[in-house]
Amino acid sequence: MSQTVEIAFECLPLRSVGRFDAPPDAAPELAALCKGLRQAAEKHGLYNTYYLHQGRCTFRLTNDQQIGMVAFAFAGTVLTDTEDLKTLKCDLAVELEHEVCEWLTAAAVAWLADTVRQAVRVEFDRYIAAGDLRRTIERIERCRAESDARGGFLGAGL
Repeated sequence: MSQTVEIAFECLPLRSVGRFDAPPDAAPELAALCKGLRQAAEKHGLYNTYYLHQGRCTFRLTNDQQIGMVAFAFAGTVLTDTEDLKTLKCDLAVELEHEVCEWLTAAAVAWLADTVRQAVRVEFDRYIAAGDLRRTIERIERCRAESDARGGFLGAGL
């Protein structure tokens, strides 16, 4: 049986981001990501702050895949406690992406958009508990150490 709430996202710890400016020839998606990272860092700082992007939250309101589905896209910042063990706050931009729900009203969309923020808080705590956050931080630190060992360059033998 499928879940009634499905959440997926990419996560970047802000303390691991070395630069917030996009290259002049960056693709629009990368430029938008860099802009979001910079705004999140300016607003919330770098520590215990995580930028979620490419986020999707889907609500299944019936047991039929063809009706009662409402999907949102989201991006923004999650803040954790000082030990990175508990989500304290989500500052997310949430936008209706797709729906198959003929009885959906504007008030319901607004309520579900607020519910996305609460659902992401719960899911980020699960992400932390699963060890995914720690593995992400360790992977970024390994890449940084490898880059530093090569004089600041990584990949393609540059």
